[in-house]
Amino acid sequence: MKPAVNRRRGEVGAMIDGKAMTLCLTLGALAELEDAFASEDLSRLAARFSAGRLSAHDLVRILGAGLRGAGEPVSDAEVAAMRIEDGAAGAAKIAAELLSAAFGEAVPEPTSRP
Repeated sequence: MKPAVNRRRGEVGAMIDGKAMTLCLTLGALAELEDAFASEDLSRLAARFSAGRLSAHDLVRILGAGLRGAGEPVSDAEVAAMRIEDGAAGAAKIAAELLSAAFGEAVPEPTSRP
């Protein structure tokens, strides 16, 4: 069962490694993503994500930032080894929910690339 989350704070719940976890793209997490994706500002970061095409590496970065934003002390390498409910499709869905919660608009569900 997913954890109770506060959507007004941008929180998203997910089952990861068999545990209910909370993810949140705080300002710090968004700044981390700006650096990771070499975006000059939030509007460019949002535009990049709105294309809906993300690699598995992109998903790891987004989920890692979301977990860290919610207080989980995890590295991207640890996130890459985690088991996400529904696999890559589940990871893409969580990323879409996170991005939508953070940017306050509908962001298309990303499709993972091989």
